[in-house]
Amino acid sequence: MGWIEEMMVSFKSIRIRQAFHQALSLGIIVTSALMIWKGLMCITGTESPVVVVLTGSMEPGFGRGDILFLQMSKDPIRVGEIVVYHINGRDIPIVHRVIKVHERREKEEVDILTKGDNNLIDDISLYNGELWLKRHHIVGRAVGVLPYVGYVTIILTDKPIIKYVLIGVLGFVVIVAKD
Repeated sequence: MGWIEEMMVSFKSIRIRQAFHQALSLGIIVTSALMIWKGLMCITGTESPVVVVLTGSMEPGFGRGDILFLQMSKDPIRVGEIVVYHINGRDIPIVHRVIKVHERREKEEVDILTKGDNNLIDDISLYNGELWLKRHHIVGRAVGVLPYVGYVTIILTDKPIIKYVLIGVLGFVVIVAKD
């Protein structure tokens, strides 16, 4: 084998190693993000430790694009708390305030009624035929807010072309990036 052929084999070997290294780095980033998310789930006691407010139904307290940090505990749910709930048949969880709570001691169950601060009526019409929410509908309680940062999520959802362009650009950068 001549020196040119040896150089070509060496060059191919380096490119394969670089591609493997980039794929491994991407895998580590994705795995780290998943570990952080799972850790937050364990700490906060909820499957969704972070949600984005998608509508103006909670204004002026929370606006569209605010990120809410959630926590779920065994403490009783009280009137005035901001909760995030999920109803079967609805894709998106809802962020609203608890306006009534009925506790039934004999069964240790609770009936919950919610309403958006900016809405004129309560949420019964959102409950898919139910009159009350039950505790199992509650995903979490709002414990913190980061204003406006969630607009990125809203823009990527409302304008999917931006999402695809962004993914394409990031993929291109990963492919052509050098160490």
